[in-house]
Parts: sequence; structure tokens; C-alpha cells
Amino acid sequence: MARLTSITSKSQVAPEHQAVFDAIVASRGAVQGPFTMLLHCPKLAGHMMNLGGFVRFEGTLDMRARVLAAMTVAREFDTLYVWGAQTGSARRQKVAETTIDAIREKHSRGIPAEDAQIIEFTRELIHKHRVSDESARTLQARFGNEGLIEFTGAIGYYSMLCMMANAVELEAGQGAEMLQVKSAV
Repeated sequence: MARLTSITSKSQVAPEHQAVFDAIVASRGAVQGPFTMLLHCPKLAGHMMNLGGFVRFEGTLDMRARVLAAMTVAREFDTLYVWGAQTGSARRQKVAETTIDAIREKHSRGIPAEDAQIIEFTRELIHKHRVSDESARTLQARFGNEGLIEFTGAIGYYSMLCMMANAVELEAGQGAEMLQVKSAV
């Protein structure tokens, strides 16, 4: 159970911040998932909505690259809600079950090279806080300079989202794929 009360109604938000609530509904159709927690800090919720909107809907990266990065971040942070949301998205993008399994099991053996590039770059950045020259060159050649920065920004966005979701123990959505994680204690 989440550590904070889910904010799902406009009446739960102070009048001066209800425009943020309305903007989230306008951009996503409803207040759900991480935004039910982020609205405890409406100004941050608004900025996250804008950044997430760019990362998820407006950027130039293909959806497959975005979802693979998001799934990898979710798995590396063991984030239940984001993992559940992203595995559903991955399947809609026709990501092979072998790739989903590899991310879940924290390896990249036996998956297409294009998927492995994304997964390994993401893991390297999360764990080492830097990427090797080879990893950077590979994704720069694949996405260009702007795409490399956009991709790295997507990793940062999903990392922040995962940290927040984990801090408040946000559970996976109903019907989402579960992820087995060790307790923090």
C-alpha cells in the first residue's frame, strides 16, 4: 500500500494548484499512477508532467527505444508501478518476450543488438554514473547528438519517477505484470 493518500480528485488539491490537476487530466486523460503521489507537491507534479510529456509523446526517439529505456530503469530500480506500466507498453510495441525477460533477469544475452545497446547504455549510466566511450559512440551514431541527449534525458526522467514511486511504495496498477523485488528492510 502506498505511503501517502492517492490524490485522484481535484478537491484534494488546494485551489491555487487545481490548474496543475486539470493540466494532468488534459495531458493524460486522468490523474493516475505516479501523479496520484506527485500531486502532494503540485509544482513538481507540473514540471514532471511537462518533462514526461516531452519524453513520452513529443521527442524524436522511436517508441521502442523509449520503452526499453523505461523498462530497464524500472527494473534496475525495482519499481513496481513503472515496471508494470512499461511491460504493457513494450508488448504493444511488439518487443519480444525474450527481451522483456532479459531486462527482468538483468542480462542482455540472446536479444537483438539494437535492444542490447539501449539496455546496456541505460544500466551503465545507472550503475557507473557514466558511460564508456564505446557506448556513447554507439548511441550517438544511432540517434545523433540530439537523440543521444534526449535518450539520456529519458533515462533521467524515468530514474526520478522510479525514485519517487519507490519512496512512497507505489504499487503496480491493476492487471499489470508484477515484479519480484526484495524488501528495503
